[in-house]
Amino acid sequence: LRCGMRTTKCQLLVTSLCVMLLGLSIATMSTVTHYGRHFTLISDTSLYGNSYRVIHYRAFYFGICLSMTLILAALLSSAATVRESQCLTAMGFFCFALAFCGLIPAAYWRYTHSTEVEDSMMDVYDFVYEEVRRNSSSFRRHELTAIHEAFLCCGKHSPFGDTMNVEHTTCPPGQVHGAEQDCLQVIQDFL
Repeated sequence: LRCGMRTTKCQLLVTSLCVMLLGLSIATMSTVTHYGRHFTLISDTSLYGNSYRVIHYRAFYFGICLSMTLILAALLSSAATVRESQCLTAMGFFCFALAFCGLIPAAYWRYTHSTEVEDSMMDVYDFVYEEVRRNSSSFRRHELTAIHEAFLCCGKHSPFGDTMNVEHTTCPPGQVHGAEQDCLQVIQDFL
C-alpha cells in the first residue's frame, strides 16, 4: 500500500510538472506571437477599424490568462500532493475546471471562425497596398515597405495589372523581379 501511494504521488508530481511546462509554453507562444515582428506590423497598421488588432490583443490576453491558470493549477496540485491537503487539491481542480471552461469557447471560436485571423491580416495588407497604388505619396508606403521586408515578399497579383510602380517603390532591392512572390500567398503560408 505504501509503495502504491508513493508511485501515485510521483505520477501526480510528474503530471503537475507537465501541466506547468504546458502553461509556460502557452505563455511563451502568446508572447512571441504578440511581440513578433510579422504580427505587430499588421496590428500596428494605422487603419480605422483594424479587425486584426482586436484579435491580436484578445489572443494575447487569453493565452496569458490560460497559461497562468494552468501554472497555478500545477503549483496547487504539486503542493496538494506533497502535503496531502484536501483544500489545495480542491483549489487545483477548480483551476483545472476554469482552464477547461476557458478552452471550450476558444475551441468553438476556432471552429466557427477558422479563417478570420488570416482574412483580417490579408485585408489589412490589401487596404495598404491599394492605398499606395492609388496615391503614391501616401504615408502608407512606409508601412507597405515594412510589410514587404518582414514577410520577404513583393506585391500581389492584381487584376488591374498596374502594380509595377508600387513594387518598384516599396519592395526591397533585388526582390522586384527576382522573387515575384505574392504577399497574400506568403501571409497565408506564414499563418
